[in-house]
Amino acid sequence: MKTVNTSFILLFFLINSDNALFGQSSAGGSDLTFYGLVGLSAVLLIWALLSIAGNLMKIEAEKQGIDTVRNNFGFLPDLRDIFGKPSPARIPEKNYIKLRKGHDILLEGVAEQILETPEVNRFAVRPGDFHYMSPIPKVEVEIGDDVMAGDVLFYDKKRPEIKYVSPVSGEVVEIRRGEKRSIEAVVILSDKKNQYKEFNPPAIDSADREQIVQFMLESGVWPLLNERPYDIVPDPASVPDHIFISTFDTAPLAPDLSKVVQGNEIAFAKGLEVLSKLTNGKVILGIDGRKGRNVSGAFSGAEGVEKYWFDGPHPAGNVGVQIHHIYPLKPGRKVWTSTVHEVITIGRMFLEGRYDASRWVALTGAELHQTGYVKTYQGASVNDLLKSNVKEGKQRLVSGDVLSGRQLGADDFLSFRDDQITVLKEGDYYELFGWLLPIEPRPSVSGTFPNFLYPEHRFEANTNTHGERRAFVVSGLYESVLPMDIYPMHLMKAIMTNDFEKMEGLGITELSEEDIALCEFVCVSKSPLQSILRKGLDIMKEQS
Repeated sequence: MKTVNTSFILLFFLINSDNALFGQSSAGGSDLTFYGLVGLSAVLLIWALLSIAGNLMKIEAEKQGIDTVRNNFGFLPDLRDIFGKPSPARIPEKNYIKLRKGHDILLEGVAEQILETPEVNRFAVRPGDFHYMSPIPKVEVEIGDDVMAGDVLFYDKKRPEIKYVSPVSGEVVEIRRGEKRSIEAVVILSDKKNQYKEFNPPAIDSADREQIVQFMLESGVWPLLNERPYDIVPDPASVPDHIFISTFDTAPLAPDLSKVVQGNEIAFAKGLEVLSKLTNGKVILGIDGRKGRNVSGAFSGAEGVEKYWFDGPHPAGNVGVQIHHIYPLKPGRKVWTSTVHEVITIGRMFLEGRYDASRWVALTGAELHQTGYVKTYQGASVNDLLKSNVKEGKQRLVSGDVLSGRQLGADDFLSFRDDQITVLKEGDYYELFGWLLPIEPRPSVSGTFPNFLYPEHRFEANTNTHGERRAFVVSGLYESVLPMDIYPMHLMKAIMTNDFEKMEGLGITELSEEDIALCEFVCVSKSPLQSILRKGLDIMKEQS
């Protein structure tokens, strides 16, 4: 536990400093210094005992289900509770959570304007976007088949009740296979007509949970839900403690979700109403509480949900961080998550009876001629979206953000849940004496670069790691950017040594790859922390 109780110690130092000064100027100075040191030792001992007692109280309280994360749970008050800034006037004090750890990575190429929608011909659904699915799912279509939006493409043989459907209407033109004949993608050539399979949704007010779940399974919107821990499509028979939706994203160049929801307010509200029927707990929205941010009324004025405002640097917008500060995932707990786009799609299904997978996608990065938002559908072809928009040279294309996104291949598609494409320069070169002569500005938390002198500067980043993988050393950097009551360094070591009990005790089930991505960014050892974390989650899942 990281309880910080420093007010009493600070007060002692202020008082004792005067005594020490007077002692040095008097004949009995040595005695005063001695007694001062004895007093300091006594205070430190008392502080240590009270801190340990407070931590033990916190552990016992968490066993009883008492929320201790957002409040200082101990004998001594935190200085931040006494002198900290109050929440903004527009935000209820009890629902305002200020995060101090983290780091905002400012890059060139932010999306701001609405771009003309490019002609996108192909779309795909990728089984690999879903954790723990069979590598060869049961494919329900063949090449040459015509499908409508909402028609079933494939399902997992282990859970055949969960259907994965087409985002558009058209012809199945490719069933792309990978190693050992695994299915990489089912590709549809759009007919541009957007014909939808018609569904008859139940009335939310009168339908029970079982009817709603069954309809969501049949209509293909069930995979729009995500279960934590492990980030899997939920078991229809399970009931989550709560459902969380983050309504803002703090990742580099992330889209503004308040713009995304414009024109979709009714569908978003309907989606929230549907989700409230799936849990015995609450639907909880994480809302942007940072100064100067324009928050959509669809979020701040949402009804039938519980709202929390988060303020602070990245990863304040990560749903995992928000869950940790509201309802920490201790053993035995289970929550579901969804995104703004997916809630809108669920809402449209219950309003219109059709699988409408349309979404705004942010085209971002300094290597694009034009950055901005384009309207397309889930799983769109990246080549079609970026046609004639990429600058000359060697670039890397990423589905998602630069920290946790997936590197795209030559002919690839947006991942199932992604609403952002990032294009940045490939850093396949060595920098002579780069560690000795840090001339070129770059996004970094290192004090070697005086980035603090220009806090609003946006960097032109590339993929160069500026060094090879090194020994796994203790630096304290992970803890400085992860606003969670977790020791990531110790956790990573426990995973690497396959220590199951330590992994569980250190809180691995609270983390997802995006939560640890910033730790990987600041890692001086160049360790692939996200892949290490997924390895640990796989071990935990096998044991569960």
